Amino acid sequence: ASGRIHTSAVTVAVLAEPEDLDLQINPQDLKIDVFRSSGPGGQSVNKLESAVRITHIPTGTIVVCQDEKSQAKNKKKAMRVLKARILDNIRKEQAKKIAKDRKSQVGTGDRSEKIRTYNFPDRRVTDHRIGFTLHKLDRVMEGEIDEVFDALLQAERKLKLGQGK
Repeated sequence: ASGRIHTSAVTVAVLAEPEDLDLQINPQDLKIDVFRSSGPGGQSVNKLESAVRITHIPTGTIVVCQDEKSQAKNKKKAMRVLKARILDNIRKEQAKKIAKDRKSQVGTGDRSEKIRTYNFPDRRVTDHRIGFTLHKLDRVMEGEIDEVFDALLQAERKLKLGQGK
């Protein structure tokens, strides 16, 4: 209340929520090899081709399983591991994309990147990108933002026409 104006900067990012993934693997995308296990297990390990190697061709992901004595059990286990690895990679890619989108929307948050100013004492809204000022802050705060959007759309059209698009 000493007559000073308080100034704050806010960054806002609007992001889509990552999809819930239900991964369906096409059997034609798999190369399945069976071979004899190695390690402890006695004669059955040396005689039977119970170990399984599954390669997911599109991603190059390879899973080997030889924990069980049964080829069927090893194959089932290898498929679970393969699916988990592929899902993990997809989620990591989604997280990277979200981080990139967020960074492009938020920037550094520095005051020099300001887009819009809401000046309450003057009841003014200014969009600094296009140099548009509107003296109807109370109505804008109530959701009447068509004039601001119309000015932005007009500036975008003008820019595209200037670039020959």
